[in-house]
Amino acid sequence: MVFLSSMLMLAGAGLFLASPAQAATSCSGTITHDATVSRSGSVIGELVIYYNSSNGGTNSACFYHRGVSYGVAAPTDVQILRCSQTSGTGKVCTPTQNSPVDSGSYSYQAGPVGVTGTANYCVAAVGGIWWGGTESSIESGTRGC
Repeated sequence: MVFLSSMLMLAGAGLFLASPAQAATSCSGTITHDATVSRSGSVIGELVIYYNSSNGGTNSACFYHRGVSYGVAAPTDVQILRCSQTSGTGKVCTPTQNSPVDSGSYSYQAGPVGVTGTANYCVAAVGGIWWGGTESSIESGTRGC
C-alpha cells in the first residue's frame, strides 16, 4: 500500500477493524464528489466518488490519472469507506465498512472500489499516485451526507 499513511489519517485506527465490503461497483452513477491533486502546478490525478441507489445505496470511488500521468504506468491507489456519521460534510470519517484497497501500477485509473448500505450515511475516499518520486494523494473527508 503506497498511501497507508494517508488512509490512516482519513480513517484512524478503525480502518483495520472495519469489515471489508463486497460490492459490485463501477465508476459510474451520480458524482457526489471530485477533487484533483497537482504536482508542480499540473493536475496529475482526480479522485471521484459516485453514488447509486442499489443495495441500500452504493458508493464507489476511482482515482484517475490526469494530465501528464494519463497513460503512464505508476503506483496508484484508491479506497472508499462508509462512515458512522450521517451529517458533517468534510469531516474525518469514523469507518463502519471499508472497501479493499485497489493498489497497483496503473496507467489510467485505480478502482472502482465500493461500499454498500450507504443511504443516509457519509462516505469518505482516499486515492493517490506516486509521481516523479513523490507521493501525491488526496482525501475527501466525509461526503454524501
